[in-house]
Amino acid sequence: GDMEPPNGSMAAQVDTCFGVFNASDGRSDAQNSIASPWFSTAFGLIGLCSNLFALCVLISSSRKLSSRTRSSFLVFLCGLVVTDFMGLLVTASVIIPYHFIKFTWTKVDPGCHLCNFLGFSMVFFGQCPLLLGATMAGERFFGINHPFSRSTSISKRRAWSIVGLVWGFSSLLGLLPVLGLGQYTLQYPGSWCFLTLLPDTGNVVFCLLFALLGIFSVLLSFIFNTISVVTLCRVYHDRESVQRRRDSEVEMMVQLVGIMIIATICWMPLLIFIVQTVLQQLPADGHIRMLPTETQEMLLIYIRMVTWNQILDPWVYILFRRAVLQRIYPSLRPRPSILSLYPVLNPSLRRKFTSD
Repeated sequence: GDMEPPNGSMAAQVDTCFGVFNASDGRSDAQNSIASPWFSTAFGLIGLCSNLFALCVLISSSRKLSSRTRSSFLVFLCGLVVTDFMGLLVTASVIIPYHFIKFTWTKVDPGCHLCNFLGFSMVFFGQCPLLLGATMAGERFFGINHPFSRSTSISKRRAWSIVGLVWGFSSLLGLLPVLGLGQYTLQYPGSWCFLTLLPDTGNVVFCLLFALLGIFSVLLSFIFNTISVVTLCRVYHDRESVQRRRDSEVEMMVQLVGIMIIATICWMPLLIFIVQTVLQQLPADGHIRMLPTETQEMLLIYIRMVTWNQILDPWVYILFRRAVLQRIYPSLRPRPSILSLYPVLNPSLRRKFTSD
């Protein structure tokens, strides 16, 4: 007599973080194929080792550099690698144990605190790389197209401050469901939590905010990088400066373009899927209380694609460095930097910028 009726308990469960999918709907075959625990384990370990290796290479390179432009760029890269590493570490520490222990979320986390933390981590560590990519693209855009608009390049302290601002903004975005806008809910197959693709106002607003901000970051990176690449190509084909190539600037742009391509391929399908899903459900006027099976499975597949972003990002820097490229192409030799492209520059200014 002390137990609630089944329909009452189900209604209460819908209002918590456990009501988006039905864990006992007979999808054992699909769960074994789509949600294999070995996928999470293998790719989690590969991603952690890749980012740790890239971080060691970055630290070693930053100690040998004297160029402030290159050192500030390495700070942004280091922030990106640290973000990817921590993202894999935090999420894998919850997801991998679930696959092997198969604990019951309603018993382990009845207050949804762990689910909210995992959802916050997914949003924070997902949005940060996109924003950092746009920030790096913007910094290189001004560095290449307006090289003399600033007396000095961005210092390491200022670069770390910008990285901290990106982390802070992403934290505020991830805390919105905790503050009342939207909701983090358990997702299929029950191993992770994410934003809720249901048609009520709060979830729609938060989903659109997350997805559109990510799409805007990718598009902004594309615009900045495209203009920067066009500028470099124009300089390379200039007869007066054909022998004065900016190897350092080209190296940074190759890495940026690689990061942008990976982010576009890995993230855009998920972001577009989120926008399409919440907008298509708007006419339902909030009556849908559980995600369709196909939507749950597609969301999991797109999240798998996003995982590749954290794995491939560090290899962009590891492989596309001059030290590596010069071993493949010995004909590559260091050449003067961006200042050599401006032969008409006043000699005193040239000495000043060269010393900086």
